[in-house]
Parts: sequence; structure tokens; C-alpha cells
Amino acid sequence: MQICVYGAASDHIDPAYLEAGEALGLDLARRGHGLVFGGGQTGLMGAVARGVVRSGGQLTGVAPRFFDQPGVLYDRCTRFIFTETMRERKSIMEAQADAFIVTPGGIGTFEEFYEILTLRQLGRHQKPIAMLNTRDYYAPLLQMQAQAMDQGFLQPECANLFAAFAEPVALLDYLETQWFPAA
Repeated sequence: MQICVYGAASDHIDPAYLEAGEALGLDLARRGHGLVFGGGQTGLMGAVARGVVRSGGQLTGVAPRFFDQPGVLYDRCTRFIFTETMRERKSIMEAQADAFIVTPGGIGTFEEFYEILTLRQLGRHQKPIAMLNTRDYYAPLLQMQAQAMDQGFLQPECANLFAAFAEPVALLDYLETQWFPAA
């Protein structure tokens, strides 16, 4: 399975997030899955990529050419796809992936999560979406979505469009058992 992972590019975060990201990458590769990611060497993107490489896994980086500057992109990708725009980047990542994992992040990660979630809600794909909720990072977002449901802005079935997990192992178990049992 090719798994697209979205996450922070910043290294200025609690090391617990980076450790969880690297653990995700280690386990992802140990289980024989490939990584599709934004190609960055820092933050959770870099942590997950380092974990995949440490376990001997395959990774595909996807980034716009304007990111091709010293210290920005991860240089140990099995394959790297350059794009001209961020929109093209997201489209390629979506097409390459069998599943999506959202790790903690900022504006870019939120935007990627909500775009892939919206596309799923609209029936444009049926790929699983899982959230790595390290240190309960996404609790406010999950609470906001519950409030939106309570007030009629989201339909109840929207609660089934993704699942959140505190630990990488439980998240990958979910993808393998609920979505890809033969993988």
C-alpha cells in the first residue's frame, strides 16, 4: 500500500511529535508500505521519512520546484516528483496514494486534510483517511467538528469519513484490518 502522510514542516515543535512521526515511518516501512509525502526534510515530514529509510522502505517525495533549495528537501527519496505548483503537488500525492494519514501540523496540513476530506465526502475518492492525534493535538479540531454536527452544519455520516488514533501502531492496524485486510 502507498500511504500519503501530511504533516508539519517545522522542527520547532515538541520532540514527542517528531518521535511519533519517526515511529510511524519505521512501522509503515516494516509492514511493507511505501510513503508518499511532501518531500521535506524537516518537521514531521522529515521524521516520517527518516523512519521509513531506517526500516529500508520506499518513499516518494513530491514538491514544487521552488522548494528545491539547500536544506529544504529530503535527499534520500527513492523517487522525487517535482511540480510547478502546490495544487499540482497535492493532486499527484492524491493519485499516488492508497490511503492518507494526517499528522500534527499547521495551516498547510489543515488545508491538505480538509481538501482530501472534502473530496471523500463528495465521493471523488473512497480512500481511507486516518489522523495521528499525537498528544491529543487534534482535540480542538475534533471538538469543532462535533459541534458543527450538533448544530447541523455537518451531516452525522461525516463522522465516518476518517478515524483518529493516538498511536501509530493502532492507526496502521486500522488501515490494514479495516481497509486492506489482504495487504
